[in-house]
Amino acid sequence: MRIIKRLDLFILKAFLQLFAATFFICLFVFMMQYTWRYIDELIGKGLSPKVLGQFFWYMALNFVPAALPPGVLLASLITFGNMGEKLELLSMKAAGIPLLRILQPLLIVVLILCGCSFYFQNSIAPEATKQLGALVWSMKQKSPELDIPEGVFYGEIPGYNIFVERKEPGTGMLYGVMIYSNANTQEDTQIVLADSARLQSTADKMHLMLTLYSGERFRNMDAHSANMMKAQVPYMRETFHHEIDLIEFDGNFNVMDASLFAGNAQTKDLTNIQRGIDSLTHRIDSVGASLYDIQMHGTMQRNVSIPDKKDSTKLVARIAETQPFDSLYMSLNPEQLQSTIRSATNKVRQLEAEYEFRRLISDEDNRMLRIHKVEAHKKFTYSLACLLFFFIGAPLGAIIRKGGLGMPVIISVSIFIFYYIVNVSGEKMAKTGQWYIPFGVWLSSMVLAPIGVFLTYKSNQDSAVFNVDGYRMFMMRLFGLRESRKLNRKDVIINEPDYPALIEKIRVLQNDCRNYTEQHHLMRMPNYIQVFFKYEEDTAVIGINDRLEDIIEELHNSRDSRLVAMLNELPVLVPDAHTRPFHKANWNIVTGIVFPIGLFFWFRIWRYRLRLLRDMVVIKEQSDMIINRIENNILKEI
Repeated sequence: MRIIKRLDLFILKAFLQLFAATFFICLFVFMMQYTWRYIDELIGKGLSPKVLGQFFWYMALNFVPAALPPGVLLASLITFGNMGEKLELLSMKAAGIPLLRILQPLLIVVLILCGCSFYFQNSIAPEATKQLGALVWSMKQKSPELDIPEGVFYGEIPGYNIFVERKEPGTGMLYGVMIYSNANTQEDTQIVLADSARLQSTADKMHLMLTLYSGERFRNMDAHSANMMKAQVPYMRETFHHEIDLIEFDGNFNVMDASLFAGNAQTKDLTNIQRGIDSLTHRIDSVGASLYDIQMHGTMQRNVSIPDKKDSTKLVARIAETQPFDSLYMSLNPEQLQSTIRSATNKVRQLEAEYEFRRLISDEDNRMLRIHKVEAHKKFTYSLACLLFFFIGAPLGAIIRKGGLGMPVIISVSIFIFYYIVNVSGEKMAKTGQWYIPFGVWLSSMVLAPIGVFLTYKSNQDSAVFNVDGYRMFMMRLFGLRESRKLNRKDVIINEPDYPALIEKIRVLQNDCRNYTEQHHLMRMPNYIQVFFKYEEDTAVIGINDRLEDIIEELHNSRDSRLVAMLNELPVLVPDAHTRPFHKANWNIVTGIVFPIGLFFWFRIWRYRLRLLRDMVVIKEQSDMIINRIENNILKEI
């Protein structure tokens, strides 16, 4: 017996080909979003292809866990959409293969992807994040390539501002050069004007060689003079034909040590995250213990015992009796009083500053502790997201039966954006401490799981989830709306209506409607007990409705278009809407017991009774018009 059937191979082949494409597309989108985020800080640095290759390689490793869930969602949605559109899925179900059996080979693949996602997040992504962080920081710190623009001051060289009127790209010559320099000290300011210049890097890329031609240099003679702000400060004016200046400028690319990022929670695996949580918890507890010790003993001598609440109250009362505080305060001379107040104020300020400092330390430690816990949970939620997206995408594709890159892409992007918003919001609330950390991180999974279960159940039962007419009928029933009649004159009529017999039936129907409205006081409030607990079928309304529909069906065969238009004015009766809220007795009983909900439905029944009264009046009036039309026009023509 073969373990892997041909059907399994067919499904796996269709899925894996699409998954390879969708995964790399999602990975590319994430990488471009990250690159665009730092494009302003990284552009124009003259980075080598090796450095750029490392940047994109570490970035790709870092985003593999994030690209797997949307890749699974899009691939499963397109795969089952294609099979549904080509009737392949219908053929499988017609052969007696249930949907869960069709999903079985892909479920094994997705579980393997969940394991790969967890491995990447726990083993590869932390190191990749560490290396990527060090690389990005080094790229930010690298000095930009020297591309001096024309007509503006260029200040990327430390201590120099250079203005160039015109430059020649072929020779690298600069014309109309003005240099404002304070490279040595702020007081040692120089202004250089040159007819032309050339700027080149030295062989070791540690200096810039600035060659100036035909110019003048202006420099302060007394940099430390007390008259620096006055116009009489002497300065030196120097004229030159050819001069070379060396400017310190490190043009090399130096990668910083990646171990400096080892303390971040994103660069740790589960073991190191747990160690970080333990150390942060211990530190927070020690800070709390020290605060408690200062609160209890900080303002007292260690050898003095602290009385309890009862003894301290007695002590204060005894002191107040022997020597009140006011008398102690008034016994001090002004100098002693001022010194005492100053000393007390200083102590309070010192305590306030110390408590504020400890609060800042405690807040930062608590923030880092929450971040570590969030990162520990994220390693599981991102892996589980692959499975949840599969149970959303595969049933959804089987339901909509649309393949290609049109509708599936729109649906996938919409679902992922919804997931991303919920996930980011939950993580943010968890990191700020506003929500319980497991709840905030697992919120997106708790939202996706019921959706996946619902779609899988509906797809397995071949239910029409996106039946617009079904939802429209549900909303109409919920709000008590009815459809109007839309009868058109028939082009081919075989049996003409028996108009005399129909006139007699219409008059009997009118008489029944009149008797019903007289015997049943529909304007009165309905009996609450009768509505919810003692339901009785209203056979009179059921009979009126049946006879009304029979009359309309016979008169619809009329050749008179005006008569058919009159039939459209007759109401569509709902025989049981004015008697009970639900068809099932148990639902009515439960609704009646829950009084606030029962009160709503009780008013709803009263509304339907008033609507039935209005329908009876319309039937009687419209029936008179129909009888007049038949007698005065149709029968005379016959």
